[in-house]
Amino acid sequence: MHIGVVGATGTIGSRVVTEALDRGHRVRALSRDASRPQADEKRENITWASVDVLDAASIMAVLPGLDVLISAYQPGNAAKDFEDTVRRSIADPAAHSTVARALTKALESHPRTRLIVIGGAGSLEVEPGLVLADSDERMHETLDELGLPRAYAAAARGARDGFNVLRTSNRLWTYFSPAEEISPGERTGRFRFGGDQAVRDAQGRSRISAEDAAVALVDEAELPRFVQRRFTIGY
Repeated sequence: MHIGVVGATGTIGSRVVTEALDRGHRVRALSRDASRPQADEKRENITWASVDVLDAASIMAVLPGLDVLISAYQPGNAAKDFEDTVRRSIADPAAHSTVARALTKALESHPRTRLIVIGGAGSLEVEPGLVLADSDERMHETLDELGLPRAYAAAARGARDGFNVLRTSNRLWTYFSPAEEISPGERTGRFRFGGDQAVRDAQGRSRISAEDAAVALVDEAELPRFVQRRFTIGY
């Protein structure tokens, strides 16, 4: 397959690139500035290109030939450290909706290209009919447990709004909500799937490694199970 990856230098995006290459796929790695040396630039089957994911025309220019476009965009992708990521995400929560509209607009000219968007866990339900991002009390509890400032709720709601943009689209979209806890770790290939509610372990934690998130995303690219649906994973 020929897979495009937006945010190819980020924590999840870079692992999606590696996972796809390891499986023998061709990858078009997309970032804000593809002129800088990249870790995988010397591997076979990868090309780098710059894209402005806020602009539909820029996205449209990189779509020809792609079977699937995976967007790992986050407002804090260009941050220099985790604290900077959090600050950028809080400062620009509307970016998720802007990007979702740009992606779906660009795909009007390539309706057969599938879109997989990596979003957030804030749009998952904490109980039937109650979305985490819609409950200040539950959101603050979760952020406190994760060690994030309560102001980050704005970023979680922004990701939820971006998901809602996709839900009104007739494009071949899939939305991936990662677990509440996601960070670099081990690639196990062993995890459980969920739909609109977080997958939790025996201790009640919603967690996944970025490496296993990449496994699930490339699995979905290869064998679509969640077209015009959302899914999540966890241990």
